[in-house]
This record gives sequence, structure tokens and C-alpha cells, in this order.
Amino acid sequence: MKRLIFTGLCALLWCALPAAAQDAATVREDFKPSELNQLGQDYPMVNSQGYARFRIKAPEASSVIVNLGNTVLQKGEDGYWTGTTAAPLDEGFHYYHLTIDGGVFNDPGTHNYYGSTRWESGIEIPAHDADFYAMKNIPHGQVHQILFWSESTSQVRKAFVYTPPQYENGSKEYPVLYLQHGWGENEYAWWNQGKANLIMDNLIAEGKIEPFLIVMTYGMTNEARLAGRQFDYKEFETVLCDELVPYVDSHFRTRADKAHRAMAGLSMGGMETRNITLDRPEMFAYWGLLSGGVYMPDDIGDPKRVQGIFIGCGSKENPDRIRQAAQALKSAGYPVKAYVSEGTAHEFLTWRRCLYQMAPMLFR
Repeated sequence: MKRLIFTGLCALLWCALPAAAQDAATVREDFKPSELNQLGQDYPMVNSQGYARFRIKAPEASSVIVNLGNTVLQKGEDGYWTGTTAAPLDEGFHYYHLTIDGGVFNDPGTHNYYGSTRWESGIEIPAHDADFYAMKNIPHGQVHQILFWSESTSQVRKAFVYTPPQYENGSKEYPVLYLQHGWGENEYAWWNQGKANLIMDNLIAEGKIEPFLIVMTYGMTNEARLAGRQFDYKEFETVLCDELVPYVDSHFRTRADKAHRAMAGLSMGGMETRNITLDRPEMFAYWGLLSGGVYMPDDIGDPKRVQGIFIGCGSKENPDRIRQAAQALKSAGYPVKAYVSEGTAHEFLTWRRCLYQMAPMLFR
């Protein structure tokens, strides 16, 4: 039985390393509440340079630290702890938490997002290219929760299905992308912090893609939720290919054949994608790895097994490996697109951009 052992690969999901440090005197005092804050909460704040400022009420505490840049907050006479990151953070979404007197807590000022195997606080550093995932006054699709029986795991499992704006009114059948999250995340990740539905809505409104469904489900089948424990992807392969795909095809208007089915994933989800697409090439015509490894010609064999390959990562994630793999695949006659997200690491802005780049090549 094949097994994969993950040793902290996706710990990077919550650790947003700051950009080059700047002198505190240069920090602009144009801080505004983060767009992910809970209603009526001013903190955390973000300024135009990407610095983040935090303010936490903990009058009895003796130490408050934010794990973003290991930012140590200072206590004021009013019992509030305040501090600013020593350097700007990378653009995009970041998980974070507080350490108060040795205990780990979430920031009560912001919403929570499942990552690092727990619900974490989230902060958004506005990106210069955020328009492609912005909420706009255009037709919007729906994200449906589905519950399906998994015989192999003897339980009801959950998935979310994005349907495009046109889906609700009509009889057209649509292609499907099965899109997987990373280690420590769950089936909420892609449409919540990943904004996959908004990316799709905007691409469709601009006429840049053929509309398709996206299915997002939990990629684990056992209790291997902590880094270092073993995870058997073959069990998830059974859930996905033999249980979820048939359920989706029978409950949604899909084009239920290989040519109209794709699989992609970020990080651990990319590893799952790589193994499953190679194991089940008869099921998926399009394959996508987002910070999740690469394919090489010897892995695939006959170029006719796949209609399109996408491989991408952030510029801070060893992009040369992506470029070299893409060149090898192109030279061997495989249809491949490579993409490197400039200025990002193992984080959701990388994967948002990857989805934006990958979607137009699917089902053409």
C-alpha cells in the first residue's frame, strides 16, 4: 500500500514571512481595519505598505505575541496590548494566532479560517492585483453544500459545489473541476479564504472561460491530522473517484466523461492530484499542481493520456523546478502551462493567482 508522509510541508500555510525590514520611522500612519475583521472591530489594521497592527485586551496577561513575524505586543495602562509588525507582510491572505502567557488563542477582532489543523485568525494584506477576486456587481454563482454517503469510510461526508450563474436557469450540462485544499485545511478553504467562487464569477463575466462546476471536499480519510503522521492517499482516491464523482454526476448537470473532468490541488492537494491522476488517467483529462510538485514525462508515458497540465507556485517556492519541469514536458510533446506568482510564497495569493491562470485553459 502506497503511503505519503508529510513532515510539516503545510506548516508554511500559517507562517507568513515578512518582506525586507524597514525602519519604524518610515511606517505610514494610514492604517485601516483589515477587510476580514468582525463587524465593528477596528483591529487588526493594515496600512498602505503592508504593515499589520494588532490591539488585544488582556489586562491580566504578562506576554502577548502575534505569530506573524513573531510580533511582540506592548502593554498599555488601559490593559490593551498593541504592536506593529517589524516589516511589511506579503500581499494576500495569512493565517495567524496569538500566544498569551504561553497559551494559543485567536484574535477576537477578526474572523476565523480553518488552517494548520485548527480554526485560525485571518488577515488580508491588500494585493495590487486583487481585482480578479474582488466582489463585483455581476451575476454570481452559488456554493452548495452536499452530503454524500461514503461506503469505504462508513460515514456521511461533506463537499461544496460551485455552480456558475447560468446553472440555475437552464438545462445545459457542465464540465467539473475537482479542487483540493492543502494540509491542515478542509473543504471550506478554496471558496472561503481562496475566493474560488469570486474568481470564477469574474472570469465568466469577462468571457475568459467556459463556465464549469468546482467540487471541493475534505481530502483526508483518517485521523492523520498532525504533521509527521502517515496519510494514505489511496483511501481518499476511493472516496473521490468511486463515491464523490458518481454522486456529483447523478445530482448535478455534468458532462460525465473524462474530457470534461479535471482535478487540481494546492500543496498536499497537489500531491493527491498527482498520484490520483497518474493512477486514474481514465477519469481526468486536465491535471493541475499548485505548489504541489511537478509531473515529468516519465511519470505520464503516452502524451495522449492528458489534454492539459498546469503547474504553478510562488516565486519564493523554488520556481526553477516548475520552469524546468514545464520545459521537459513541452519538449516531450505534453500540453503544459507553467505559472509563477511573483512575490508570494506558500500562501493563498499564490493559489488564487494559479486558479485564475489555470481556469481559462480547462475544457477548451
